Amino acid sequence: MAENLIDARNLTRSFGGRPAVQDLDLTLDRGEILGFLGLNGAGKSTTLRMLAGTLAPSAGRISIAGIDLLSAPKPAKRKLGYLPEQPPLHPELTVSEYLRFCAEIHGVPRPRIRTAVRAVEEKTGLTQVERRLIRNLSRGYQQRVGIAQAILHEPEVLLLDEPTVGLDPAQIQDIRALIRSLGEAHSVIFSSHLLGEVQSLATRVVIIHEGRLAWSRPLVGPGSGIPTVAYRAGLRNPPPVEQLAVRTGAHGVTPLGAGWFRIEPPDGATDEFPRNFLDRAVRDGWAPFGLSAEEASLEAIFLSLTRGETPVPAEPAP
Repeated sequence: MAENLIDARNLTRSFGGRPAVQDLDLTLDRGEILGFLGLNGAGKSTTLRMLAGTLAPSAGRISIAGIDLLSAPKPAKRKLGYLPEQPPLHPELTVSEYLRFCAEIHGVPRPRIRTAVRAVEEKTGLTQVERRLIRNLSRGYQQRVGIAQAILHEPEVLLLDEPTVGLDPAQIQDIRALIRSLGEAHSVIFSSHLLGEVQSLATRVVIIHEGRLAWSRPLVGPGSGIPTVAYRAGLRNPPPVEQLAVRTGAHGVTPLGAGWFRIEPPDGATDEFPRNFLDRAVRDGWAPFGLSAEEASLEAIFLSLTRGETPVPAEPAP
């Protein structure tokens, strides 16, 4: 059974009486890279601030590696590394000076600070700029510094808020590669509104809309992948479309021409539908010559959810 490192339940946060996050449940297991996806203003940053302990929820509870964040914030925060959307940098310091300062804040023992700083500089590709003032670094290198400060104390969980925002394409590729490598030693939640970024990095996707959990599904492992929403079936001797729908229990059947049909399976029946459909087609003499799944794209799911429609099947909330 997977080890749960973050368990947030019924998280709610309001500003001026207006809810930004509403009754949100969110989990993170050891080894996961969770892509936290949503439109701008959906509540992603507010949620990450609550998980990081920099913003108190109006209601709900948060457990970090089994430690209650609200009642025991210091030991819980030792398990966390956090990169806000605007990295908390000191531009007047050099990279190494700033990281030594952060190491002290994170409680790294003094005899280990030099070694810890050197290690994260190497891991994040900062060795060649360690003596440069942060104000003179490119935005991409400043993001690396922000990530370096988040992993100095070797936390089990990393929270990265829009880690590639404002970067050029080359810098984005560098930061994505860095996040992949960090995922080998840490469990990661990173927020984004970029679909391609989430699909390229995440092992699980959570979509939030208007402060509520809208969709959650793994992209690797058991239950993974984007769900099937329809099938393309080829039949040499098909019955009338109305009978095809009735006999198979399909939600809808659309003729595509040349003996092909688009068939929407009944709710909750996608796993067994192909076998049942072919059995029926052979038994009733429809002479099937092809059957393939049509999957929803993450883009289609995201757009459907954020437009307030009911999308493809999703996992229950964690």
